[in-house]
Amino acid sequence: MIIFGKQPVNYLIEKHPNKIPTLYLSKELDKKEYSRLIRMDFEVKRIPANAAQSMSKTGNHQGFLAEVDDLELQDLKDLHKADFIVVLAGITDVGNMGAIIRSAYALGVDAIVVSGIKQFSADKVVRSSAGAAYDMPLVHVHNLYDLMNELKLDGFTLYGATMDGEDIRNVKCTGKKALFMGSESEGIASRAEKKLDVKVSIKMENNFDSLNVSVASAILMDRMR
Repeated sequence: MIIFGKQPVNYLIEKHPNKIPTLYLSKELDKKEYSRLIRMDFEVKRIPANAAQSMSKTGNHQGFLAEVDDLELQDLKDLHKADFIVVLAGITDVGNMGAIIRSAYALGVDAIVVSGIKQFSADKVVRSSAGAAYDMPLVHVHNLYDLMNELKLDGFTLYGATMDGEDIRNVKCTGKKALFMGSESEGIASRAEKKLDVKVSIKMENNFDSLNVSVASAILMDRMR
């Protein structure tokens, strides 16, 4: 798996160098930084700009690319000891996924569950999360409704972000909790919404319909932790 971009590659160099077999550089570094990198356990290769463009599929690589170990997804049964998880229920934009993963890691969420999508693009999510996906346990579950049933059996209270939900500032969140965030365009599916225990929302001070799902997720996670 190829990851590119200065921020995610540097994150992995600093926190997970053992997951990098090969680092590719298509830009000049100062001698001190280059010497530090070549002393690490991975191989460092200089490549021309056209090769970097090809490897990144014309993405913005900023001169930094790395071959990395595949992201290991967790199993749903691994979450029974978790106290706070966030479920991405139909979110498809990898930029939003990455931002939510970064916020979840920073705010102490135990795991992220991705559901309601057929394919999980691990390389894009690692890149958009700036590498934080390697530190946040991730689970991919195809059937959202089975997931909700299993979480309830495991003692989780199911919270969901909806337009008509109770102001999160007035909600006391105790015990094992799972926060469901719906798709960018449709929100949480109506069938899934009926299975929620508590519907929550962020009340606006001004007349505005909604926030970006990654921004709303960060606010709700912070209020609920």
